[in-house]
Amino acid sequence: MRGVPAVTRNLLIINIGLWILGAVMPAFNEGTILPRLGLHYWGSDAFNPLQFITYMFLQAPAGQGGIAHIFFNMWALYMFGRILEATWGSRRYLLFYFVCGVGAALVQEIVWTFSWQHDYISAIAGANHLTYREMEAEVTEMLADNNSMILSAIAQFKYALMTIGASGAIFGLLLGFACVFPNVPMYIMFIPVPVKAKWLVAGYAVIELFFGVSGTLNSVAHFAHLGGMIFGAVLIYYWHKQGTLNGKRY
Repeated sequence: MRGVPAVTRNLLIINIGLWILGAVMPAFNEGTILPRLGLHYWGSDAFNPLQFITYMFLQAPAGQGGIAHIFFNMWALYMFGRILEATWGSRRYLLFYFVCGVGAALVQEIVWTFSWQHDYISAIAGANHLTYREMEAEVTEMLADNNSMILSAIAQFKYALMTIGASGAIFGLLLGFACVFPNVPMYIMFIPVPVKAKWLVAGYAVIELFFGVSGTLNSVAHFAHLGGMIFGAVLIYYWHKQGTLNGKRY
């Protein structure tokens, strides 16, 4: 870790440290750390604006695929973060990381805002042996009557809408690397043919968009990943117009 620049090193230490803490104390992790620091839907009573920052330092628990989650996120942070920090300088690099992470959270909140009701009705329609339209009419009627049972069920559903992980910021770093070093050859695991960084990242973006729109692997916040890239792209465009994209001048 001695050769890793300060910001990247500290990000690695915080992320890995919190994950180890959660693995050592799983009950405290799932009962306190994740519910308080994970990003909740803004319409839930559990939401706190600080979660726009804290969520990106948490990774999935060990028993829920967390080993792969933290390994790939931290590996990408190590591989691309240290290069971008050395290129941009620590201050600009840290700004970029947080812009991408917070941007990913904002996009996820927007997606939840427009999708939670559809997702809720879809989830309960089958359990009640009703079509989506029939269930939608039932829910609408119960809401009009201010039915306490449906209000409680919706509140619980909104509470369950939570995301964690550094992936949004990491996808921003991937985009940043591809913009600064577009033609660097990169290798994908198990594929022996090199791919230029710009095409690899473009491919990732298309895949995330497809997964997000189709609902494939819906346990993953695909639109948050895209949000990190979108906000990163805006900042990169601004730096490019300033002529500071490839240097440390800020």
